[in-house]
Parts: sequence; structure tokens; C-alpha cells
Amino acid sequence: MNTIIINSLEEIDEAARRFVEMMDDRTVYAFYGEMGAGKTTFINALSRALGVEDDATGSPSFAIVNEYRSDTTAELIYHFDLYRLESVEEALDLGVEDYFDSGALCLIEWPERVEDILPDDTVKVTIKVEESGQRHITVS
Repeated sequence: MNTIIINSLEEIDEAARRFVEMMDDRTVYAFYGEMGAGKTTFINALSRALGVEDDATGSPSFAIVNEYRSDTTAELIYHFDLYRLESVEEALDLGVEDYFDSGALCLIEWPERVEDILPDDTVKVTIKVEESGQRHITVS
């Protein structure tokens, strides 16, 4: 288990670079955390660290999934926000398993909605906000 501590928003890009250094061959990353914990903000910073243009990222809240492409590696990155999903069946209808099995990097917010269908090797990432405002990102 690895933990990255972010003391302020100014440190987020460095934290994202450290996160990228910890990544291995696994492609599905499930981001857990309360509403407002900074999941979207961190995934946007992570996407930048992976070579996605800054203005290309945002929250996919309305689309459920956004597709990005790294300018440095040409790698596809899928950013999911599953908050509005009502059921696993709805996720299956959207074809999320095809994304998970594609070999492309999948970054998932609100993975609780689809835990039953996440691949066995999914990386669990928990973002916890401390009273001080500091964020602890734990990777397991």
C-alpha cells in the first residue's frame, strides 16, 4: 500500500507525477472518496501527467465516460463518473466491461456502483480529506 499526501492544490501536479511512477501494467483504477474529496481534480491532474492536453479534461458527469488521448504516448484513457448510474445492469448496457477489457487506461469515479463487475486486478485508490484540508491518496 502506498500513500501520497497532498497539502494544497499547488502540489497536485507533483502528486499526479508520483502516482504515475507507481502505476504498473494494470489498467483499471477505481477512485473512492466522499463527494468533494477531489477525485475529478486528481484524475484531471493525472491525465495531464499522462500527456493529455489540459483543456481536454473535465468531469464526465453528463456523459458518464470521457475519452482522452495522451499526446506523448497516444494511449487512450477513459474517465468514468458513475455517480448517476442506477444499477450494474445500466453499466452493462453502456458496455463498461468492454472498456475495462480494452487494455486502455480506465479511471473510475464512484466505482461502488459497479464493484460486482470490476476486474479482479483493479487498483483501489482512496482519497481521504483530513480536517486540515490535506488529502491522503492511498493506492492498494
